[in-house]
Amino acid sequence: MRLFRLLAILVLWLALPATAFAHATLIGAEPADGAVLPAAPARFSLSFNEPVSPLALTLIGPDAMQVKLDSSRVDGGTLVVEAPKTLPHGTHVLSWRVVSADGHPVAGSLIFSVGAPSATPIAVEPVDWLVRGAVWAARVLLYAGLFLGVGGAFALAWLAEGGRAGTRAVLVFLIVGIMATVLALGLQGVDALGVPLSHLVKPVVWQTGFATSYGLTVSLALAAQGLALLALIVPASAGVISPTALAVAGVALAASGHASAAEPQWLMRPMVFLHGAGIMVWAGALVPLGAALLRRDTNATTFLLRFSRIIPVVLAMLVGAGTVLAVVQVGRPAALLETAYGRLLVIKLALLTVLFGLAAFNRWRLTAAVAAGDVAARRRLHRSIVAETLIIAAVFCVAAGWRFTPPPRALAIAAAQPASTHIHTLQAMADLSLTPGQAGPAEARIVIMTGDFGPLDAREVTLVLSKPDSGIEPLKRPATKADDGTWRVKDLIVPLGGKWNARLDILISDFDMAQIDGSIDVRP
Repeated sequence: MRLFRLLAILVLWLALPATAFAHATLIGAEPADGAVLPAAPARFSLSFNEPVSPLALTLIGPDAMQVKLDSSRVDGGTLVVEAPKTLPHGTHVLSWRVVSADGHPVAGSLIFSVGAPSATPIAVEPVDWLVRGAVWAARVLLYAGLFLGVGGAFALAWLAEGGRAGTRAVLVFLIVGIMATVLALGLQGVDALGVPLSHLVKPVVWQTGFATSYGLTVSLALAAQGLALLALIVPASAGVISPTALAVAGVALAASGHASAAEPQWLMRPMVFLHGAGIMVWAGALVPLGAALLRRDTNATTFLLRFSRIIPVVLAMLVGAGTVLAVVQVGRPAALLETAYGRLLVIKLALLTVLFGLAAFNRWRLTAAVAAGDVAARRRLHRSIVAETLIIAAVFCVAAGWRFTPPPRALAIAAAQPASTHIHTLQAMADLSLTPGQAGPAEARIVIMTGDFGPLDAREVTLVLSKPDSGIEPLKRPATKADDGTWRVKDLIVPLGGKWNARLDILISDFDMAQIDGSIDVRP
């Protein structure tokens, strides 16, 4: 038990950075984070790298008073929120919670000031680690119900040749799994709304959890575990019911989550299904098989030989699907160490390496000896199966940590999103974007017009970037006019993230130059 507690702490530490639990990523906001506005805005605009649905929007004023914002609309990946009619001068915090396409809640805050910043900063509510731990634990127990419970019912029906050893343990896994699945739905709502664990008794929490894509996963998971229970209760029909339960459980796993939201979904969802089904067949057989060997059932040898014959096929399916999922989600090898998702994958792969080694030893060194009646080999095989089961439980603990950390694929998509700003004066206006919108190499794209939205045929355009608060003096880069009429600055280096001053020097004629100023937020 101490091992699993330590593993849980490690998983939560790796997977739960204190700054965000994002899957969809905020790529732009109006007003920008940290902006000082001369007057109160009429609305707020939050742009994400994928479609989202609002869960909770709160505006915290300089006096720490909270106002719920109920008027909003979604346009693709942009959430537009109507602001209160009047806002006092000082610093405000717009706290937002949305749910992303993969069913996971995303939360964040942006700070802006009206008139001037407040003298006393507003405190931001800390992360509720009790909720995070409960969500993680419920996910681990849900995995136990699906992989060991549903998988165990399938193994008893198709591999045990009528044997009932391990039935009680499989029944316990299913009952615990069902309770954890129900609890996971409520915890999804708690996490989505950002409320304390005590709010679990409120109907709105459960309604919110069910409204996300995770609600479908929970519904299918409950159906799968219910069918598996029926297969245990009615052994005569288990041959039909248990594979149905296994198939439904596979669909449940593919209905939500990181991989289910990845493109191309025609590939990723089947891969999740095959990966989950492979784990269920393998992991589900271990407890009944170990019990049969321990009790020296007459059918234990048949059970073992059947399991030994199918495991290479199951392993090939498991590794093949898992490789596809890992390649798509991770993208580049460096992300294995640079991201929390990648580090969890490394831990999982290390555990699987040990697991595959044990499985290979069991199949090639112990199975034949057990089939020949070697009592010592039977005892060694039983101990090895116990070790395999414990390792698989550790894999569940690690995999549950992915609930809280975005895959490198999503991070790369967010990093590639441009940073943009609109600069508007009476003389001229411009749309400026930097791609990607983060510190490092970038390309600037500039669209210029007159102040009344008319065409502006400029002779030259120069981009000037500066960051006085970091001691960076103006960086001047001439722009080149592209065939589509936009102005481009290639091979631009933005050394730091944060708010940059952006100035455009627009040469209209030999005697007429427009200089327009604005600011642009660059991600770290």
